[in-house]
Amino acid sequence: MDIRTRGRGLLALTGAAAGLALWAVDAAALRGGWPERADFAASVFAFTFFASVLAMTGPLALRRAVLSALPVAVAVAGFLSMAALRFGTVAEFQMSGLPFLAAFVLGFVPLPFLVVAAGQGWTNYPALFAEGWRMVVRAVAAWVFAGLVWGVIWLSDALLGLVALGFMEALTTAGPLPGMLTGAALGLGVAAAAEGAGDVAPDLVLRLIRMLAPPVLAVAALFMVALPLRGMEPLPGGISAAGVLLAVAAVIVVLVSVLAGPDDEAAAQGRVQGPVGMALAGLLVVPVVLAVWALAVRVGQHGWTPGRLFAALMAVVMAGYALAYLAALARGGRWRVGVRLGNLAMAPVLALAAALWLSPLLNAEAISSRGLVERYEAGQVAAGDLDVAALAAWGKPGAAALARLEALAAEPGHEALAVKLAAKDAAEPVVMPEEAAVLLAELRSVMPVQPAGAVATRDMLLAAIPAVEVQTWIEACRTPLPGTERPGCVFVVADLWTAEPGEEGLVLLREPAGYVRYEGLGLGPQGVARRSVAAMSGALPDRAEGERLIAALQDAPPAVQVAPMNMLAVEGGLILLP
Repeated sequence: MDIRTRGRGLLALTGAAAGLALWAVDAAALRGGWPERADFAASVFAFTFFASVLAMTGPLALRRAVLSALPVAVAVAGFLSMAALRFGTVAEFQMSGLPFLAAFVLGFVPLPFLVVAAGQGWTNYPALFAEGWRMVVRAVAAWVFAGLVWGVIWLSDALLGLVALGFMEALTTAGPLPGMLTGAALGLGVAAAAEGAGDVAPDLVLRLIRMLAPPVLAVAALFMVALPLRGMEPLPGGISAAGVLLAVAAVIVVLVSVLAGPDDEAAAQGRVQGPVGMALAGLLVVPVVLAVWALAVRVGQHGWTPGRLFAALMAVVMAGYALAYLAALARGGRWRVGVRLGNLAMAPVLALAAALWLSPLLNAEAISSRGLVERYEAGQVAAGDLDVAALAAWGKPGAAALARLEALAAEPGHEALAVKLAAKDAAEPVVMPEEAAVLLAELRSVMPVQPAGAVATRDMLLAAIPAVEVQTWIEACRTPLPGTERPGCVFVVADLWTAEPGEEGLVLLREPAGYVRYEGLGLGPQGVARRSVAAMSGALPDRAEGERLIAALQDAPPAVQVAPMNMLAVEGGLILLP
């Protein structure tokens, strides 16, 4: 086996291991193996670790890439997990969006430094420039190749389906196989791209990007001419003017960096691109200053929000680039050298800003929530203008701020606030929405129950399931067990907790990935509560065995017998499972 084939095989196996690891983490969490926050941290760690390994393998040996990826994955998983603590659940945190952008920056910026640190040294700008762009090209090529692989698989399935030999459904439900296949394709794509990159930067991509510089400069110049004549108009659809200006500033940073190149020999040459680069470097300060001004006006009018705080942090970073580029222009003909030095100095600043956003030192939700309450208490905003609905998206600090407003609304002199909060509560239906009721009725119609006469108990327990989850249960029930027309679910009613009133429910659901999910429902002091499901043997039946169990439970109600164990009557009861 030659070196090239061996390298491709190692990266393919690494990608397959990534798919297997991510599947194993999700499967363990869905089976109740660990809490959702542990599942989230493990998923982020696995994704970041394998992505970093694939990005650095080639320039680095696989062993060196693994060792270098470990601290990056630990840092990203740790910072994202800290940020998730601001919210009551991981699902709420995942809706916020901005932390994941910061996590991407925190995970990507160190990779070129780790690669060049093993060779030319981490301050070698030409090597950093080349390696950073190689990583981008390899990533794009790998995903394109993975897409082509799945395209070939789809066409093969369609062709063989003409002779009743289709395999796509079996493949996509074969546990970790789809993820492993995608990971292997990504590994092969990275290996092939790394072989083609050689020892030079991806010049074709850089040449294409450089072609965008003149039109961007023309648009920026037109904006500067029109600004004093027409002013800035509000953008439609709630689009932030500061956000647009900062995005333009980021584009200018990329263009100036590409025009400056890794060194003078590889920099953009000619009578057009050189002056265009200098002009863009000088113009960078304009969108940054205007973004700061637009942001200050907006904050003065409406206060802080997580989005405005993120824009403020971006403005600080972009201001650093603008100052660095102005200093570079002061060098005259050697302005490109100044741009490279500025980029080298700003890279750790960019990573530090991303880490700061995810750390408790800059809790955007807490700052925004406190600011909203303080503005109201200071009389800077009327009760009718309070955006109390936004507090629901600001995690635990938002809930605390809402509790503070509710306490104020009960005091004399805050009648308008009480009206505002009452209107908010009225907008939130106490009873189940009509759409959710329709979903619940559909679930009841497709979910078998044993014993057959326990429909009332089943329906009562199902009423506590959130509408979003009801939809997934319907999909599981409507997906037949393999080789049959039986529903992929069953609801078993039995008196399993003799110390609690009423009967309990045990739900079995066959997930699309092929494994069986177990849910327990029962009555508690606060109404319907979830119950963990475990097997006396230590392992719940899964996949084919679990499918057979679902079919058997659909045919007849199981016998109920006393568990063969005793319990220590301390701390709610301690038992020893077999």
